[in-house]
Amino acid sequence: MGKAELRASSIEFLKEISTGDRYITEQNLKNQLISSSLWNKVTTIGITVSQTMEWDTKPIIEAAWDAGKTVCVPKCSPKEKTLTFYKLDAYEQLEVVYYNLLEPNPEHTQPVGKNEIQLLLVPGLVFDKQGYRIGFGGGYYDRFLADFPHTTASLVHPNQLVDHLPIEPFDIPVQHVIISKVND
Repeated sequence: MGKAELRASSIEFLKEISTGDRYITEQNLKNQLISSSLWNKVTTIGITVSQTMEWDTKPIIEAAWDAGKTVCVPKCSPKEKTLTFYKLDAYEQLEVVYYNLLEPNPEHTQPVGKNEIQLLLVPGLVFDKQGYRIGFGGGYYDRFLADFPHTTASLVHPNQLVDHLPIEPFDIPVQHVIISKVND
């Protein structure tokens, strides 16, 4: 199966998962993350503000705030296909941009350097156990990860895992794949 078919299959799964199963998965992933050494040893995390079909990141953002961590969220530059992360202290610092994405409003927050982010939670649609991923197809994260110096992880449902992904030279794996337990 090629990238396009794998991407479409995962999008279909994410659209069709029941509300109850989605909630259980999100709680499980959040709990695994915040009880991990990855989480406990960092003070600054990078994370996206999730879209409807993605795993809800707001409980993770709020857990980070509660723990006194600095939360950084990305703003996309579509022309350059790059990401710039900004410190997020409140949801009011977000604005709706193209494709209904919630991104930081640069007028209400400050940029954070790539080297300052200690743990980056990388979104994706399909993963293998080596950490390779297929995202939504823009290549934003592959460009960002090219010289990212710290820890990377992704939150994954078992249905998003495959044995092998078609890998291209520019693909960069995440270091940790946190897989939701199916029966919790």
